[in-house]
Amino acid sequence: MAPKFKDGDVVASIPGSWVSWAHTFVAYAAFIGAFVVGVGLHYHKIVQNEHYGYPDEWFPSVSSTIGDRYPERSVFQVFIAITSGPRFALVALWFLLTDRPNTRLPKFVAGVGLFRTLTCGGWTYVTSTDDHDWHDIFMISYLVATLPWTLGCLVLSPPNPQAIQYRKIFAGAFFGTIVPLIYFFIQHKVHKVPGAYTTYAFFEWSLVLLDVAFDAVTAMDFKSLELVVRDVKGLSRGDKKRVADAALEKEKDRDMGRVFGRGFSWDEALDAIADVYNGFVFWSILTSLALLVWYFPLWHMGISGYEAFVMSTISPFFLGVRSLRTLVIRNIRIVHLLSLSGLLAWLVSGQELRLTTVGFAVWMGCLSWAAIFYAERTQPARLEARVAAFSLGLMLSSLAKYAFQTNNPIWPVVHSGSGGWNKLGLALAVLAVLRTSRRTNFSSTETPMQNMKGGSGLLTGLGLGGILFGMHSLLSDSSTMILWVWDGYPVRGPLSVPHGTITFLAMGIGLLLGFFRPELVRTWTSFGVASLGAGVLTCFSHWFGYSGAVVLTIYLVAITPVMFSHAVRFSPASTFGVGFLVYNFMVLFHVWVVAYAFVPGGPLVREHTDWVMATMMIEIGAGVFSIISSAPKRSSAKAPPPNPAARRIRSYYIYILIALQLLSVSVSYLRFPSYNYESYHPQDKLITAGIWTIHFSLDNDMWSSERRQRDAIKELELDVVGLLESDTQRIIMGNRDTSQYLAEDLGMYVDYGPGPNKHTWGCVLLSKFPIVNSTHHLLPSPVGELAPAIHATIEAYGELIDVFVFHSGQEEDPEDRRLQTEYLSDLMGTVNRPAILLSYLVTKPLEGNYNTYVSGRSGMRDIDPSDWDRWCEYILYKGMKRSGYARVSRGTVTDTELQVGKFVVGQSEGSDDLISEDNVPEGLRFPARFRGEGVRGHRYHVFDQPRYYA
Repeated sequence: MAPKFKDGDVVASIPGSWVSWAHTFVAYAAFIGAFVVGVGLHYHKIVQNEHYGYPDEWFPSVSSTIGDRYPERSVFQVFIAITSGPRFALVALWFLLTDRPNTRLPKFVAGVGLFRTLTCGGWTYVTSTDDHDWHDIFMISYLVATLPWTLGCLVLSPPNPQAIQYRKIFAGAFFGTIVPLIYFFIQHKVHKVPGAYTTYAFFEWSLVLLDVAFDAVTAMDFKSLELVVRDVKGLSRGDKKRVADAALEKEKDRDMGRVFGRGFSWDEALDAIADVYNGFVFWSILTSLALLVWYFPLWHMGISGYEAFVMSTISPFFLGVRSLRTLVIRNIRIVHLLSLSGLLAWLVSGQELRLTTVGFAVWMGCLSWAAIFYAERTQPARLEARVAAFSLGLMLSSLAKYAFQTNNPIWPVVHSGSGGWNKLGLALAVLAVLRTSRRTNFSSTETPMQNMKGGSGLLTGLGLGGILFGMHSLLSDSSTMILWVWDGYPVRGPLSVPHGTITFLAMGIGLLLGFFRPELVRTWTSFGVASLGAGVLTCFSHWFGYSGAVVLTIYLVAITPVMFSHAVRFSPASTFGVGFLVYNFMVLFHVWVVAYAFVPGGPLVREHTDWVMATMMIEIGAGVFSIISSAPKRSSAKAPPPNPAARRIRSYYIYILIALQLLSVSVSYLRFPSYNYESYHPQDKLITAGIWTIHFSLDNDMWSSERRQRDAIKELELDVVGLLESDTQRIIMGNRDTSQYLAEDLGMYVDYGPGPNKHTWGCVLLSKFPIVNSTHHLLPSPVGELAPAIHATIEAYGELIDVFVFHSGQEEDPEDRRLQTEYLSDLMGTVNRPAILLSYLVTKPLEGNYNTYVSGRSGMRDIDPSDWDRWCEYILYKGMKRSGYARVSRGTVTDTELQVGKFVVGQSEGSDDLISEDNVPEGLRFPARFRGEGVRGHRYHVFDQPRYYA
């Protein structure tokens, strides 16, 4: 029998620090070697990008240096292969050094380290040219894993002050570098600033150097380790020198270690995940209710009666009855399962019944969550966990919309054919409810709260109502407040992608503040700062306006656990019941300010989003007053130490928060637009332009319609399209943005038009051509609804073309329409360049306002003066040849047809004489698939075929 290893002869011993130095040296050699070879052989090629080359760009990026060119790519790959050995050894040594009994964090960190190593090999050896999707998957996975690896190493660091200091420096510099990296990348990609990519490259190289340097710090910790090779059978000539088996002292617990590194339980972690998923389902169902309600007034063109379903949230009032409250709490699993009926609503074909199903689900959902909060009132740790799940559920719902271009995949307006994940969402929801309710042991008796002096249930209910409305109206979609501050091209503020991640980051910061600094959040100072942020968001645009949005976001999420913890002191009827009632009135209030022409009393609050915002903050202030007035007097006694069990439970929700932040970054990376768009027929210098009223992206059968819009736009080969009735960034429309999906899927630049705080029904411009400049206009509307317009300048085939997208006022308001006609005609008349108007004019051809739009005052011509059967949609033009015109039926997508015109840039306007399609070049013809019966209900109608002009 072979002797045990400790009895063998030592053949070799290697200091552990050598592993770190070998890893550092070879890793740097891979990047620096590729850089030297690339600069020496292909300098001008690797500094060239899609916009500029040398001398505007003079320093290569990491990706261009290690990319597809030989031999630098081979140099990089060879050294990275050599790096893998020390890398695996480094991860293993770190695990052996930090592993402790009764903790799983070292195992988790080691697993992350191995995962990073494997994904590094993935993006190294699978380039974007080989397989773009897999290259991105490996790269994103590597970047996402960097955060837990870095934080895990910091938490597990041995008591070496110098090493810890270096880790903090390198980690802080690494994450701090990401901000300017993203900024200069956007300057290059979006703004096309010369030299921006060179600056970006410096930050990119800094990330590489800092990443390797962070791991190089392990050399200080590995000095106490040796790698030993022993001959256990005596076959070698070992030096028989024994290596001392010195044991490391056990590290004393530190605060972070107590929170994150002790007693990790997958069972408790799964409970937290299920709890957050329950919150996600609640917010998904709640945010879908108003969207379904909106379908009915949309088709009735006024109050329909179905608006009463908005009141489905007031079920917590019934918890004021003690017997009912006890019944609900004892049967919380059943109540919660009944609330999942909303996830089955997509199977219901009738619109009224589908709305009823979701209304019932919201009723039960609000009842169950209010009961859960109240039942946990004597268990602060569990109550905090429930509130965290509620807030993180909102964040997950918003993140799901961010990943699915502002549509929630489990909404009842989507199905598998339109991107829905309804079946999976329902299955997970059932499992989540069963898991979180399996250990529910709420007391059946009414336990009085201690120190319940002061405060007011009614004022707290007002505060809850303001918070719920703020969370829903502003935070249920990450792009809502970004579109509040959007003001056209050139870009001077945040973009929905990638800056939606900032909104998620602000939500995360708010949750952490609510967890760790509630005494700061509940002060009047914090409320005042948040009120200032709300004012900045309401009154200003661009980055400054968005700074107010960030401040308000942090506060809304931070005050939530404080307000909810205070609310459970009172009867749930007076807090959650009143809160949801106030929330309902706020929902109607914020719809009334834009729908004033269709609702009773609407003119009184016309265009007063500022009133809505002020009312929300006043309501939250009422809740803050109740909190402060009930705060116990300061005591000289020392506060008791935090409960270790509560600290451990809190850590799981922080893990989930970190995971959601990483997901948001990944989604931003995947969705970041390429901006390398091409028109359909560049060889013919053709612009195919269309106008379509999309009815807020709800089709005739209450399904989300953006995918069928995309299909029609793509198959008609539209290079420029104006969309009307497009502003869906309100609660009643689901806080969506159809233009994001269309722009990304079709490869087009997009201008959302006047934002949701401008009180219009919206207009959007999508363009295959770069938008050089755009301005938004609110045309005179003294009586009726506001008329939005976009005036954009695009660069097409080397020429500047002006495009106008416009929605006129209603037929019932002739004076509004006259004033709007004069305003827009004068605006178009100031333009000396070729121009196209894509519009909804509400006039008859050759009559009334038509003769102002088509006149010497505007300089515009009608695309077809002989088309007498028009009333709403019109296409006008000047300064280029109109070669074709078609009218395409709407199908069931919306209530309005799609009009399309073809224009040739650089040619004179031509005549109104019609010619046959046989005399039209192939590239200027309309697609044949829309002839006859067409496709999906879309066909050439009115003329039954396109028209072409000489």
